[in-house]
Formats: sequence, structure tokens, C-alpha cells
Amino acid sequence: MRGVLFDGERAEVVHDLEVRDPGPGEVLVAVAAAGLCHSDLSVVDGTIPFPVPVVLGHEGAGVVQAVGVGVTHVVPGDHVALSTLANCGTCAECDRGRPTMCRRAIGRPSRPFRRGDRPVFQFAANSAFAERTVVKAVQAVPVPKDIPLPSAALIGCGVLTGVGAVLNRARVDRGDRVVVIGTGGVGLNVVQGARIAGALRIVAVDANPEKEETARRFGATDFLTSVDEVRELLPDGADHVFECVGRVELIRAAVDLLDRHGQAVLLGVPPATAEASFLVSSMYLDKSILGCRYGSSRPQRDIALYAELYREGRLLLDELVTAAYPVEEFARAAADAAAGKVARAVLTF
Repeated sequence: MRGVLFDGERAEVVHDLEVRDPGPGEVLVAVAAAGLCHSDLSVVDGTIPFPVPVVLGHEGAGVVQAVGVGVTHVVPGDHVALSTLANCGTCAECDRGRPTMCRRAIGRPSRPFRRGDRPVFQFAANSAFAERTVVKAVQAVPVPKDIPLPSAALIGCGVLTGVGAVLNRARVDRGDRVVVIGTGGVGLNVVQGARIAGALRIVAVDANPEKEETARRFGATDFLTSVDEVRELLPDGADHVFECVGRVELIRAAVDLLDRHGQAVLLGVPPATAEASFLVSSMYLDKSILGCRYGSSRPQRDIALYAELYREGRLLLDELVTAAYPVEEFARAAADAAAGKVARAVLTF
């Protein structure tokens, strides 16, 4: 079968992958579409270290082909969005409703694929850039069949991360002032999450002025091309600033733009050894810096919620899909994504 394989030097489409059958508590999914996220590109450029060879992709949707023993919530033929969160469901963090903190869901790459006689790693417990993939049952979340699968695919990462950061982590409230730094796939979902939450002012900041129209469509009330301009709009600062780029100077800017009681929420992913600084004295007015993993999401609950918000016209998904590419055109999709030409590129099978 086809898939996008990174061997440590280059990422390319191969045609000789194999995937094993689902075991107990697992689901085999025929992937229909997968969003190209910057996290995939970060594996290729080394920002995110990962063992190789590995099948990339982690934001997908498809049709259930087979289920392992004990799986009852989906059956073959069901449409599912795939979560990257392979949490155990039995530890204290899962029991508290915080599956993103499950220690068994982090840093345990498996190898369900083979290429010839060599096992191949799975990225983010998902590997959606393959025609078929095997995931834990908890990762396969049913979605209504009237949601186009290229749109449903984006729920599994960009929407969960961006909207979840607003609703679950920051808990943006009605009337709040929100600044979003970076309006790529995650940033746009932060913008629409803030709109859904009832924020009064939503300031989108992106160096590319061509992104203004899309940012406003998703809910931005203002658009700027530099963080240096934010204080002109919000002299007292913002209640929430979301950094969605992953640059340390923008993390500092996020902290500096806070009003009293404000929260800087870090969503961008800088290199693993990157360090950021801020004035300690600036934090003594009850300001906070919040990390956020995967939108602090509970995927089985949140994916169903976001699917219904989409069906009601309150959550935009189709508009996130800037362009669709056959999987064979992965290189072109990656180049367009790296150049900032697309909000989300979607690979199709």
C-alpha cells in the first residue's frame, strides 16, 4: 500500500508498505484524507526528534475496515476521525478526565508497519499518511457520515488543539479580549474557538497580510501584521494571548501583551532545547503562562461536540481545507505548507 515514509534523510511516497491486522482493543482504518500539519514537517526538519523509518501523518479520517476483540463502539463501515491520543483509560489522569496527561500516551512509538523485512514506526500513534493504519480503539471516534472526510480529518489535530486550547485550557469567556499570534491551521482554530466562546475582541496577528480575509472569516475582529501594533488596539493588554508559531521572541511578546490576570497560552512548537525569557516582575499581577498539550482535549467527547457544531454551521471545517492533493503529490503539498500558501493542505487517498 501507499504511504509517506521518512527515512531520516528524506520523506517520500512509497508503494510497498504493509500494516498488520488489528489486535485486541484496536481498529484498522482505511484512511480517506489526512491534513498536513507543521508537526509532520517538524519531524522531517528535525525540530521534533522521532525514530526512523516512520510513516508520517497524524490528522486523518477514514472508514473502519476491521476491529479487534473487545471493540464495540465502532463497526466496519463507520466513519471515524482519528485522534493522536492513545491514552490507556485506566490511570489516575484518565480517570480525572485528563487523557492528554496519560503517561502511557506519550513517547511510546510502536511499529505496526513493515516495508519488506524491516519494521516501520508509527508517528503520533496514528500515521495517517498511509492508505490503512491501525490505532487504539480510543483513537477512532465516530463522526456522522454527512461530514466530508477531508473536513472531518482536520478535527483530529488542528481543531482539537486550537479550539480546545480556547475552551478547555484558557476557558475564554464572553467579553474577553483575545490575541492570536500566527494564523495557520491551529491559529485559525484558536480564532474560531474564541468566537464560539463569545470573545468581544479577537486580534489576529500574522506577518502575511494575505491571511487577513481568512482570519476575519473565522472570527477575527482585527488583523495586524506585527505584534508591535497590538497595544495601539488594546492599550491595557489582552486577557488571553495564544502563541501559535513556536518562536521564542513571540513567546516573550505574548507575555508582554497581557493585561492583569492575563494568560499567555503556548501552542507553537519551538526546537526542543529552546529557551524563552520574560520579566519576572511582569507576572505579579496574577498573570499566567500556560502550556497546552493537544488542546487539553478529551477526544471522545470533543470530536463529537465539534462535529455537531460543524453541522450547525458554528464551526468552520470546509473553509480550513485550502487545497487537496493526491498523496502522490506530497512533496508539492509540503512545499506549499512550508511556504505558508495554505491554511491546511489535505492529502487524499
